[in-house]
Amino acid sequence: MPEADDDARPVTISYIAESAGVSIPTVSKVINGRRGVAADTRARVEAVISETGYRKPSTGPTPSKLMELVFDELEHQWGLQIIHGVQRVAREHRMGVVLTEFGPHRGAIRYWIDDALARRPSCVVTVAQLSGEQRSQLKAQGIPFVVFDPSGELPEDVPFVGATNWNGGRTATRHLLELGHRQIGMIAGPGDQLYCRARLDGYRAALETAGRLLVPHLVVHAELTREGGYAAAQTLLSRPDRPTAIFASNDLQALGVYQAARAAGLRVPADLSVVGFDDLPIAALTDPPLTTIHQPLTEMAVAATELALALGRGERTPQVGLELGTTLTVRESTAPPPL
Repeated sequence: MPEADDDARPVTISYIAESAGVSIPTVSKVINGRRGVAADTRARVEAVISETGYRKPSTGPTPSKLMELVFDELEHQWGLQIIHGVQRVAREHRMGVVLTEFGPHRGAIRYWIDDALARRPSCVVTVAQLSGEQRSQLKAQGIPFVVFDPSGELPEDVPFVGATNWNGGRTATRHLLELGHRQIGMIAGPGDQLYCRARLDGYRAALETAGRLLVPHLVVHAELTREGGYAAAQTLLSRPDRPTAIFASNDLQALGVYQAARAAGLRVPADLSVVGFDDLPIAALTDPPLTTIHQPLTEMAVAATELALALGRGERTPQVGLELGTTLTVRESTAPPPL
C-alpha cells in the first residue's frame, strides 16, 4: 500500500480507493455506511481508513446542491434506468438533479451550456455526446463532468463510465455457437457509434475463435430501434441461406427481429434463435422471453454519479475511465438450430 505524504498528497477518498485497490464509489459506500460492499472489501477499505487516519470532512456549504443529467434523447426504458441510478446517488448525497433533453436535432444544446454555466452545478453526468468545445467550456468554468457510455473516442483525460461491449458481443455469439448454430447473422448498430463497433468486433472475435470467418452478407447495419431491427431482419431472413440465429445490437432491434420472424412464418426459437443486448425490463416480458446481454445501466449510472460528485468535491481520482462488466442472461429465445 502506498504511504501517504501529508505535504505532497492529502488523504482523500481517491487516495483510499487507490490504496485499497477499489473504486471511489466503493469507498464512498463504506464511509457513508451504505450497503452493497462485500465483507472482505469493506474490511480492507476500513483498514486503510484506520491506517491513514482519514476523517470524513464535516458538512459545510457547497457551491451548489444541484447536479445535472443530460440526454440527447430520453429513450424508453434505457434512459429510465439511467435516471434511476443517478437519482439513487443524488438522494443519498442530498443533491437535486436537473434533467435536460436536447431533442432529436440538438438545437437546445447551445442554450443549455449558457444555462448550466449560470446555474453552476456541482457536476454533470452527460449521456449526450458533448463536443470538444462544449467540454472545454465546462472545464474552463470549473464544472466537472463524466461521460456516460461514450459513443466516440474521447481524450485520455475525459472521465467516463461505460460497459464491456466487446465482451458482450463475443459472449452473445459464443452462446449461439455453443448451441450449434453456424449461420449466425448480426444486426449491427450505426457504424459511427463506438459501442456498436465494439459489439460487432466481439461478434467477429467469437466467430474467429471458433474457426469461422465473418460473412459480410450476414451483417446488416441498422438504427437501434424496433423498426431498424425489423427491416434488417427482413433482409437477413429473405436470403436463401438465411441465418438460424440473429444477434441484435440492442433489445429494441431484437423486438423487430421477432416481428420479422413472425411475418416470415418462423417461430422463435424453434426456427430462429434471437439474442439482444441491454436486458431492458421488457426483455423478460416478450413472447418468448428474450435471451440478452445484461448491460448494468443502473449500476453504470450510480458509478458515473459517484465519480462526478467526487470530482465536484475536488478530489483526485485514481482512474478517469471505468467499464462495468456485461453478462449473458439466458431465457427462452435461443435453442439449438433446427435439424
